[in-house]
This record gives sequence, C-alpha cells and structure tokens, in this order.
Amino acid sequence: MKLVDIGVNLAHDSFDADRAEVMSRARAVGVERMIVTGSSLPSSAAALALAQQDSGLFATVGVHPHHATDIDASHLPELLSMAGRPGVVAVGECGLDFFRDFSPRDRQEEAFRLQLEIAMQTGLPVFLHQRDAHDRFLAILDECGTKQPAGVAHCFTGGPAELTDYLDRGLYVGVTGWICDERRGDALRVAARHLPLDRVLVETDAPYLLPRDLDPRPRSRRNEPMHLPHVVRALAALLGVTPARLAEASTRNAEALFGL
Repeated sequence: MKLVDIGVNLAHDSFDADRAEVMSRARAVGVERMIVTGSSLPSSAAALALAQQDSGLFATVGVHPHHATDIDASHLPELLSMAGRPGVVAVGECGLDFFRDFSPRDRQEEAFRLQLEIAMQTGLPVFLHQRDAHDRFLAILDECGTKQPAGVAHCFTGGPAELTDYLDRGLYVGVTGWICDERRGDALRVAARHLPLDRVLVETDAPYLLPRDLDPRPRSRRNEPMHLPHVVRALAALLGVTPARLAEASTRNAEALFGL
C-alpha cells in the first residue's frame, strides 16, 4: 500500500529525539507522504520548516481553537505570508472546540472566520477541527456561502447525521485510530459504513490516538505514522473493501484535495 497520512503532528517535541527514524519506519510500511499539522503560529512555522527539508512532507499553517486567543485580525498578513510558502497545502488546524473551551468561544469563532478568509483568499483547502460544537461550526462554514473552501473534517468522530452534514457541504472526512477504540468509537464505526470512497482520507494524528487494538501493544503510548496501515485495515473492513482499494482511494483523494 502507498499511503498519505494527512494529519501528523510531526513537529511535536515527542519526536525530537528520533524524528528521522519515525519517518523511516513510516515509509517502510508504505506511508510515503505526510502532511504535518500546524496548530499554532510556532508549530506552523515548525511544520513549514520540516516540509521544506523533505519532499515527502507538506504542511498546514493555522491556529487550533485551543490557541484562538493567540491571534486576531492583526495576524492576517503573517498567516497569509506563511500560507503562500512552497510546501503549504492547507489552512488550519482551525475550527471550534467547545469540549475543552481552552479559549473563549467568541475568540474561537473569530479565529475560525479569520482562517476561512485566508483559505478563500489563497484558494487553499481548510484542515478542520470540531468537537462538541457541530451546529455553530456548520453555521460559520455556511456563512461562506458559495465561496466555502474545500476541506477535510479532520479526525472525524461523529455519527451518521454529522457525516451527512459534512458530505452535503462537499467536505472530505479524515479517519484516525479512533475507529479502533472499543470505548468510544461506536458512532464512528456506524457512520464509517456510509463513507463514500471518493470522500475518505486517513490519518494518524500522531503522536495522539494510538490505536487501542494493536497486537502486540507497543510499550510507548506515542502514536506514529507507521500505524496508518492498521487504521486502513480497520476502516476497509467496515467499508467492505480491500485495504488496497481503500489505500488507493484515500491517496487519490489526498492528491486531489491538497494538490500533492
């Protein structure tokens, strides 16, 4: 299988000691390309730096809702400049997170609108985050009208109704190792059976979301992109297709959405 991990936090400090080995292990199992997630101004700069060092790496630039208080309209020129650099393939990780509320909700919405504007100005897709904020998230997306940028609902964990809402808006859907979690993945497993092959993307969100059903269980809880084939096999079984067919579809979709 040849795969694209569309969401890996490769600039995370947990990879500082062995980042090259992590990338090597991923490529050994067919994860040939990886999109490094930017979730703050510093991590976006780090993701961009990694993308400029390796032709198989690409970057998103943006600010996660947890860090929404770190930006306002005055940062628009800086973000636009970063978004225009070679190797940048999406704006984000952006959206709303009303589960943890690490930033006030009004500031989250302000930061989300700002990054949607960047995507509309640059023509880049958006790398979207939503948790416990589905209705407000959709309402802000819908404010864009016909100018709504293409994008992916990163780390989708919802059920069939949420899936339909995203597909109706033309979004791709990113599936992680959450689908392997027997404690909290039931809604996703039901929804995944209805996920069209022309809208599916796969990701690890490493170092987070280590699949819980890996056998043998790794000693470390740190996830790595080398575990992406495991996610593909789990999702393929729910879709009733071979892992090879799912890998081909998800890679084709990643190339189309991100212009790889």
